[in-house]
Amino acid sequence: MALLGTLLKKGIKLRENLEQEYTSPFELQKRELKELLITASQTEFGKYYNFQDILTRFRRGHYDFYQAFKSSVPIHDYNKIYKDWWQLALKGAKNICWPGRIKYFALSSGTSEASSKHIPVTKEMTKAIQRTSIRQILSLSKYDLPPEVFEAGILMIGGSTHLNRRGSYFEGDLSGIQAARLPFWFQHFYKPGKKIASNRNWDTKLNEIVHQAKDWNIGIVVGVPAWIQILLEKIIAYHQVENIHEIWPNLLIYVHGGVSMDPYRKGFEKLLGRPIYYIETYLASEGFIAYQAMPKRKTMRLVLNNGIFYEFVPFDEKNFLPTGEIKPEAETLLIDEVEEGKEYALLLSTCAGAWRYLIGDVIKFVSLEESEIIITGRTKHFLSLCGEHLSVDNMNKAIELVSNELNVTIPEYTVAGIPHGSLFAHHWFIGTDDPVNANQLRDRIDFHLKVLNDDYAVERSAALKEVLVDVLPLHKFYDWMESKGKVGGQNKFPRVMKSTQLDEWIKFIA
Repeated sequence: MALLGTLLKKGIKLRENLEQEYTSPFELQKRELKELLITASQTEFGKYYNFQDILTRFRRGHYDFYQAFKSSVPIHDYNKIYKDWWQLALKGAKNICWPGRIKYFALSSGTSEASSKHIPVTKEMTKAIQRTSIRQILSLSKYDLPPEVFEAGILMIGGSTHLNRRGSYFEGDLSGIQAARLPFWFQHFYKPGKKIASNRNWDTKLNEIVHQAKDWNIGIVVGVPAWIQILLEKIIAYHQVENIHEIWPNLLIYVHGGVSMDPYRKGFEKLLGRPIYYIETYLASEGFIAYQAMPKRKTMRLVLNNGIFYEFVPFDEKNFLPTGEIKPEAETLLIDEVEEGKEYALLLSTCAGAWRYLIGDVIKFVSLEESEIIITGRTKHFLSLCGEHLSVDNMNKAIELVSNELNVTIPEYTVAGIPHGSLFAHHWFIGTDDPVNANQLRDRIDFHLKVLNDDYAVERSAALKEVLVDVLPLHKFYDWMESKGKVGGQNKFPRVMKSTQLDEWIKFIA
């Protein structure tokens, strides 16, 4: 088997060298948009926004094609594109934003209008995600890895591969949709296997993995940090070992995404017998956007030639409202117009029928030459310690529902993410002058957030172990604003408190 591992590693190096890109980022992206427009030109969206006319502009000046594209097609957020187009595809209509009927929809974090977003997933997007996944595997040749790693299995922990049928389509977690459609050649390496992966009960799935862990040879682990940390702790306790390397001696790579690894790193190191490589990915429900291509770099390389066309919106007051909504006339830039060190919100046009779609993430270019980025945040305030992706929309809706339910007025509130043992908690500070029971308030806020946001509901049974509520008189909020010199209608109390600001707030109310 050692020979097999060596041959695999050499083969990966050869393939990667053959697939090196020599085309400029601009040319790659121009070609990508042209292919997307050609494919979708006869869809209802393509006819409505006259893709055929936009395509004639590719033969003209340097930026003519882009000027035609952005002047014809408006910027969309989820609510707009769902209301105008995607809801028709959800009802079974063909050729709406992409050719054919959409058979799969990925469930993503909810908004105030619905418990979950429905993001279309086409066969072209599935194949694009698989191709980028292979590119990431090819990048492992740059790491100093022994051949045994390439012989070992890949443990992927995500949502259930069991998909819910809803009339003409299936819905579920994107990781579940992808795992259910793994290519044949990959299934030999994939753990925990289709049977365990299809289990919809998280605790049952976890226990089955724990019981079988000693029978597997795992070299790579893929998943959200909070879930993986919980899993490793359970495996170590069940098999009564000191660290995970006593079970999986060839484990050398952890691939993560969705949340920052930094808060988890110390906790992970306690579970390991020796150092491992941490590799970051940027896989959203809308597509595989970027991945860490080089060791010892905390950056990810944008994928520029695999089914996604990018536009970059400078993340500033000129282009965004204070609430995080993008302005209709926002400035948008191409890949060759951006600058290193500046923050941009991402717009995507994809082979799944997203068009000039605001994904909500904010990125910063670290290297234009390598098209390498880091994620710096979201266009709206949010709270995501462990993958709960709690937006201010979710919070506002929950407070509104609780206020009506308990017949209390809650004009002000703020929430912070805090450590809770080895995991996490949310600490709410509620501003009201009405009598209310803090425990009842806590339970109802928690209940409504679970309904509004699927990711929050999952994390409440995993890494988000507690919800704390302090009820304060309203004047505390206003006095604090006054102490900061922020008095007046244009000044709003922050809905999400982060580190330094939280420390100041706690000292103030004490």
